[in-house]
Amino acid sequence: MSTATRSTTAETADLAPVSTTDLAALLVGGKRPPRPNALQTSLTFGWRAMLKIKHVPEQLFDVTAFPIMLVLMYTYLFGGALAGSPREYIQYLLPGILVMSVVMITMYTGLAVNIDIEKGVFDRFRSLPIWRPSTLVGYLLGDALRYTIASAVMLTVGLIMGFRPDGGVRGVLAGVLLLIVFSFAFSWVWTMFGLLLRTEKSVMGVSMMILFPLTFLSDIFVRPETMPGWLQAFVNNNPVTHLSSAVRGLMDGSWPSAEIAWTLGWAGVLVAVFGPVTMRLYNRK
Repeated sequence: MSTATRSTTAETADLAPVSTTDLAALLVGGKRPPRPNALQTSLTFGWRAMLKIKHVPEQLFDVTAFPIMLVLMYTYLFGGALAGSPREYIQYLLPGILVMSVVMITMYTGLAVNIDIEKGVFDRFRSLPIWRPSTLVGYLLGDALRYTIASAVMLTVGLIMGFRPDGGVRGVLAGVLLLIVFSFAFSWVWTMFGLLLRTEKSVMGVSMMILFPLTFLSDIFVRPETMPGWLQAFVNNNPVTHLSSAVRGLMDGSWPSAEIAWTLGWAGVLVAVFGPVTMRLYNRK
């Protein structure tokens, strides 16, 4: 027998057999970490969404440059014709443009979901022992930061241009908070489309087809009283009209309880309808 063969035989003889009991005790003997709750996992995925903004800062273009362009363009284009001067018109326009900008960027939630599905990231998320909706809720929480940034940018530009809210800081903060709550609920619609449609372009196309009538056929730019009667019927029952009227009233220093109730009611309906549908699609995807 060669030296190498004798050495291998000696090493094999020195190895003691491992019993099943010893192996099980080794694997499960340590204390397992506690399973994260729904809030923890949702905040973790929300933090993931914010890290994506950190690594790709170009994502903030739609919440910075785009709102500034809208405020400047509509104020100086229509201000003189509709209100006599841009300074007068911006008192009415800015809360509406703020609503329009934030509501329109809610569609990017669906785009982000669709992109992660195409990359296969969602398959990894579904295999984790976590609360199932936390992945989707994390997207929405991350986008809430984008809504806040867009609001801050637009209000800053508006103040520079002469916007003076009679409601003061309280009224402005209340209006922004109401806008973020509604936008959080509205994002569930685009999350559903992100799961339902096959491509990113399809999600964007359907989103724009829905958002353009909702935002332009509202009281964002002009008062409904100046519109034809048949159009007023749609505008007065448009959820974006209720939202912009509520935000405008809060910033003006009043408390439009009816419009606030309508806005919160629409937000509740959107979550109640599209939340379960979205989760059903997510579980079957």
